[in-house]
Amino acid sequence: MHKELLLEIGTEEIPASYIPPALKAMEETLAKRLTDNRVSFGKVSTQGTPRRLVIAMERVAARQEDRQVEITGPPKAAAYDKNGKPTKAAKGFAKSQGVKVSDLQVVSTKKGEYVAVVRKEKGTETKGILPDIFSDLIKRVPFPKSMRWQDRAETFARPIHWIVALFGGQVVDFEFRSVRSGDKSRGHRFMAPKPFVVKSYKQYLSELERRKVIVDIKKRKTRIKQGVQRIAKRLGGRVLPDDDLLEEVNFLVEYPVPVAGNFPKKYLRMPKEVAITCMRSHQRYFSVIDDKGKLMAHFITVSNTKARKMKAVAAGNEYVVTARLEDAWFYYQIDRKTPLKEFVEELKGVVFHSKLGTSYEKLTRFKALAEYMAKEVAPKKLKETSRAAVLCKADLVSGVVSEFPDLQGVMGREYARLAKEKPAVAKAIYEHYLPIRAGGELPATVPGALVSIADKLDTVVGCFGVGLRPTGGADPYGLRRQAIGTINIIGEFGFRIDLAKLIARAATRLKPKFTEPMAQTKKDVMEFFLRRFEGVLTGMGIPAQVVAAVLATGADDLKDAESRALALAAFQKRKDFAELARAFKRADHITRKNPVKKKVSPRLFTQKEEKALHKSFTQVEKKVNAKLKKGDYEAALEDLAGLKEPVDAFFEGVLVMDKDKKVRENRLALLTAITGMFSGIADFTKL
Repeated sequence: MHKELLLEIGTEEIPASYIPPALKAMEETLAKRLTDNRVSFGKVSTQGTPRRLVIAMERVAARQEDRQVEITGPPKAAAYDKNGKPTKAAKGFAKSQGVKVSDLQVVSTKKGEYVAVVRKEKGTETKGILPDIFSDLIKRVPFPKSMRWQDRAETFARPIHWIVALFGGQVVDFEFRSVRSGDKSRGHRFMAPKPFVVKSYKQYLSELERRKVIVDIKKRKTRIKQGVQRIAKRLGGRVLPDDDLLEEVNFLVEYPVPVAGNFPKKYLRMPKEVAITCMRSHQRYFSVIDDKGKLMAHFITVSNTKARKMKAVAAGNEYVVTARLEDAWFYYQIDRKTPLKEFVEELKGVVFHSKLGTSYEKLTRFKALAEYMAKEVAPKKLKETSRAAVLCKADLVSGVVSEFPDLQGVMGREYARLAKEKPAVAKAIYEHYLPIRAGGELPATVPGALVSIADKLDTVVGCFGVGLRPTGGADPYGLRRQAIGTINIIGEFGFRIDLAKLIARAATRLKPKFTEPMAQTKKDVMEFFLRRFEGVLTGMGIPAQVVAAVLATGADDLKDAESRALALAAFQKRKDFAELARAFKRADHITRKNPVKKKVSPRLFTQKEEKALHKSFTQVEKKVNAKLKKGDYEAALEDLAGLKEPVDAFFEGVLVMDKDKKVRENRLALLTAITGMFSGIADFTKL
């Protein structure tokens, strides 16, 4: 027999960003607790609004599954004598378990045969274990910040006002923070606040909608999206796409009511990002653009209440956003009159980090690093790269960015344009902050990419050098994101840069700030990047074993390592790959145990198999080395595959470890030369 389960936690308004992770954790916790208690269940649904977290389950078993419990006792050898009669050990164990000696069974374990008592344990009714499960679940819901109220020890994101807990339509009785569970929920706080009785999940959803609460997350989101699109069309434009804002607004309301508003057109003379940020970041408004992508003097907000006079709601929002835009306009006018040189000079008084100096000091460090990279990979872009590095942090002390930090880079680009800087320099100033988030947009220009890499590398090396490393899930300086961003930029542009040298250069300039040993810091930073790089490669679908094999032979040149990994992953799909790998691993195993640094001498060959292998090797050696030099690893591997048969024949017909030292070392030298070519691609012993 199966029943429906429903739990609703009714609260004060929970922050929007808290809700999705909380619902996910609730689902995982409840599923685990039921599984651990041998209670089967069907489809799980989670829903949420600012005032309620909801989880429902279909086909939850009415009782636990029966189980067989096995209690092991002494080993069989100790429980029975040579004649098969029970010993004192067997009798004592049977007595302690309340069974007859004849009830004991012999079971096989990893340690051997033991005597055991096997009992069948009948499952209890599910309703009897749900109170503890529900109470514990609520206690364990994770939030970035929780609070206490009244005089109790338990915490939650916001005070809990009611709890609905039903199993098969019957109340699951328990108490949390002096709130006792029941079957009464509540509608919209203002439009339908009276409680109502919940009988089932289906009835709960429809009853809430009647009471002005759209609890279904997908339905509420669709309603918001369609509503704002409809209004934007009526205004003669369309909504500026913003999935993150849509997601956030969806968890700010229970009954979405889109409302249009306007603002003075003079603010459109600012960069559009300024107005958009004012509306989005501070007010959670959707922006409206025309068919050419130009910002319009309208916005759309989503109210949580359908008021009698929606025009008054619109007017209130217009008043608020106009005040924010006027602040931005004021700072923008002042900033335009300030030369970029003055902003750069002001950076000398801005502390980047107390242990790493000012933003100006940081700028001079990564400028030198960016210039070095430009000379190595893009000499023609040196001047633009250098100029962008000098100006890229100037907007940090501007009025607009001080008021709206999200606009750093955007305003730097704008002020560079106003100062008649080259378009490439202005673009690089914006791009050097990219990517802003995991999987985000990468720089599109070489100067932007090089300055971005230099800035990020200076931050990572600097933080490691003064002991500010990520720990567990904590990464307050975003070092993991910056390392991954660096790796992705190098991969996107195909820069052939020696990462170890870059780290060493960055560390040298940071040395006066270091509190950690220089050599260890450089090593740790490289390992930190390689761990991130490993994740990037496996994220591309490259098997973990292939990645490990490639990284084992070095990855200072990340683009080269990526090429080797892709080539080896493709090569691994050959039907005969396992046999190929086995042959070459055998050669590698022998040479590692018996290292020899000598040239191969053909005159010392005595058997046809070693002569044949040497002939095959000399035929492919030049071709393989040429292809390795070009980075054509797939072709090199195909050539190396041709050595498989002569290598097999060599091991079948030749005794490598010959008694004659010269013969033995010559054979080892041949194998060493062959494995040396493979090591230019990967360590095959890890495959």
